[in-house]
Amino acid sequence: MTACRAKKPAFGIFIIAFLFISAVSYGAEYANPQLLVTPSDIEKNMGKWIVVDCRDDKAYAAGHIPGAINLGGACGKVLRDTTLRIKKTGDLEKLMGEAGVSMDKPVAVYADAKLITSATVAFWILEYLGHNNVHFLNGGIESWQETGKPLEKTMQKLPASNFKAAVVKNRIATTEEVVKIAKGEIKDINIIDSRTEKENKGADIRALRGGHIPNTTTNVSHLKTYDVQTGKIHTMDELDKLFDKLDKNKRTIAYCQTGTRSTLTYMELRLMGFKDPVNYDDSWIIYGSNVDCPVANENWYDFVKMNEIMKTVEELKKDIEELKKK
Repeated sequence: MTACRAKKPAFGIFIIAFLFISAVSYGAEYANPQLLVTPSDIEKNMGKWIVVDCRDDKAYAAGHIPGAINLGGACGKVLRDTTLRIKKTGDLEKLMGEAGVSMDKPVAVYADAKLITSATVAFWILEYLGHNNVHFLNGGIESWQETGKPLEKTMQKLPASNFKAAVVKNRIATTEEVVKIAKGEIKDINIIDSRTEKENKGADIRALRGGHIPNTTTNVSHLKTYDVQTGKIHTMDELDKLFDKLDKNKRTIAYCQTGTRSTLTYMELRLMGFKDPVNYDDSWIIYGSNVDCPVANENWYDFVKMNEIMKTVEELKKDIEELKKK
């Protein structure tokens, strides 16, 4: 009996040490972990969830998660207009309804490691439309295949639904709002540039001007936030380090070139528990090409240089054609 009593403190210390090591090993959990799901979650909820394959129709036809539907193409295209901006609400309601997506059933979206943002575009748009039960398959179709689960090639079609949006306006930022922030007329707003460092500094110009929005809080390339090989989102600890300059209680606007990469940032902000995450849908392609919008690190697109390059290319084409004739 005495020996047993003597061992109790040591056993208690062992348990405390084990729990401490476990906590350190696993790190902090996402504030909203339910947003990310696993292949097992998808499998358990087949028939209960609507699973949307956000890849293009050819990739879908080549093999998809059993029961998954496709919206007629890559979500990054079919849910947006030709300028890559979100379609009108009425058009989205029609598209979702015809596809069988409903507001009263959970939706899980997925793509693949190369097209992760096609799924996050769908995630953001569904939440913007007011759907409050949207999930993202972490690791995409690759994670499904890695577990040995089968794919199917059967084209799935759900019964049409009466999809009625309840738009959450604060989930999208307008150029008018962003310009006011840039000019300092609106304060206490976080702005994240989800583009590369070269784009942020104006070295990589993809609009009339290069540079970034004045009063941008931080530049965190979307490529730093997930494993580009597996398509899996980084841990809460890793994301917290990347976004450590931001106050989670403030309105937080993410932007990129076309409002595409920034949808991944939006989803990550949701995961981390930011109270008011926002996607700037117009993003740099609109902002940087509007001369009335102030720009930091401003660098104008060199049309003269581009014309010279195009002339050189045309001359090379002619030379190649002449060589073919010989």
